Amino acid sequence: MELQFAVAGIGSRFVAQLLDIILIAGVLIIELLFFAWVGSSAPQSGPLDTAGKWFVAVLIFLNFAFVVGYFALFEAYWHGQTPGKRVMKLRAIKDSGRQITFFEALARNVVRLIDYMPSLYLVGVITMLCNKQNKRLGDLAAGTLVVHESRDEQPLLPQHNAFLPARETVEWKSPVVPSLFAADAVAKLKAADLVVIDTFFARALDLDVEVRAAMALRIAQQMAVKMGVALPDGNPERALEAIAVAMRGGGGGIR
Repeated sequence: MELQFAVAGIGSRFVAQLLDIILIAGVLIIELLFFAWVGSSAPQSGPLDTAGKWFVAVLIFLNFAFVVGYFALFEAYWHGQTPGKRVMKLRAIKDSGRQITFFEALARNVVRLIDYMPSLYLVGVITMLCNKQNKRLGDLAAGTLVVHESRDEQPLLPQHNAFLPARETVEWKSPVVPSLFAADAVAKLKAADLVVIDTFFARALDLDVEVRAAMALRIAQQMAVKMGVALPDGNPERALEAIAVAMRGGGGGIR
């Protein structure tokens, strides 16, 4: 069961990156103007003393952390998107199609510093030209890729956004998702089964409506056979959601 992704090209990624850089530069300019104003109103002194040098060092480190954190935090908690990526309808995901974690987002954006060398992302562009999935070094290190969002289809289930992966969705929705299967039945499933469910929900809106329904039924039937239970009546996506919630909530043993 292989799901295909519409991989983003260099052009769209460049524009998204440019938009993010403009936002970052705006924040840094405001910071620079603030400290310039503070410095102009402070008493003039000679060369920086030890405390002043430490202050400058800390300020440089905080600005570095801000730039890296901007990309990492947005991508980790905004479902693979920064403001620039959202404007360009792009999203960073794992190779399997699931949502990237914070540490994966951090890894791909720390390596961004190497991609930028010697300037203007030369290393990153060369790396992207050398592989079919347009991956820069950060993507290769974190096992991620940047894809285009689906523009045409709308979700059948409102709680599942086009690229809102099952992990995030089920964590937010778990208090209201009914338990459809016994814990001992769910415990028969393995981590690979959860990956299949994650991948399906992450890419559901890229599928034709009929293909999506058929695939959901097929996956749900496979899970029911593995658990040794009958598949409940109704939308099979509800059953898959319930299985994912049970596996992450302690009802299933992820091995």
